[in-house]
Amino acid sequence: MSLLQALILGIVQGVTEYIPVSSSAHLVLVPWLVGWPLPPFTFDVLVQWGTLVGVVVYFGRDLWSVLRGSVVGVVNRQPLATPEARLGWYIVVGTIPAVVFGFLFKSTFEAVFQQPLYVAGLLFGTALMLVLAELRGRQTLQLKQMRLWDALDIGLWQVAAMLPGISRSGATITGAMLRDFDRPSAARFSFLLSVPALVGAGVLAIKDLLEAGVILDDLPALLIGFVAAAVSGYLSIRWLLGYLQRNRLTAFAGYCALFGAACLALALVRG
Repeated sequence: MSLLQALILGIVQGVTEYIPVSSSAHLVLVPWLVGWPLPPFTFDVLVQWGTLVGVVVYFGRDLWSVLRGSVVGVVNRQPLATPEARLGWYIVVGTIPAVVFGFLFKSTFEAVFQQPLYVAGLLFGTALMLVLAELRGRQTLQLKQMRLWDALDIGLWQVAAMLPGISRSGATITGAMLRDFDRPSAARFSFLLSVPALVGAGVLAIKDLLEAGVILDDLPALLIGFVAAAVSGYLSIRWLLGYLQRNRLTAFAGYCALFGAACLALALVRG
């Protein structure tokens, strides 16, 4: 992998991890479109952790408050006494479905990554979800009004995002909006929920990463991709939260549909 490819794919990962257009789809389809080989496993792991850095930096105070509130609540035997403690447990509850389904169907989900046409088709699923969120969500609730069943339901939506082409942020924002949360609250919970998801994916991959044995050889490209994903991920979070204060999700739905259609059309032309 060249340094330019690493830079471009790192930016692609960082931007599309949080903007609801599916980062996994773009990491499969962008190399396929331009004729690059799929990025090595080590690169995928490092750029995912780069986006994790972006969200931790942006939500650092929120995450610290949630962690401190959760620990103090457990120590005082009042785990749900404060809004911060409750939010911490809601993040845990929202993560459970992805852990369970990921353990049971890991190989099934991973097989789809080798099928660019399936990935392109699944982008239409993301588009439909975003349209559904706008049509059915009443947007009457804020994050402080979240309850246990809201978090669990949003976590079930996150399971769908194990398929490349289904946006994780798109699925969880949709799930939150269908529980009647407003767009900014839905996006904020989606981003906070990404932290254990990204940490878990990275931890599970550490063994394979070490066994790959090419970390030093690929170190310059890995570092460029990591930094690019971290910076672009931070900027995309900042931009999206401002955008959703005033705008709907339909522009992202249109993009997913057009990008998916273009990839399918190109596949037909290529034969």
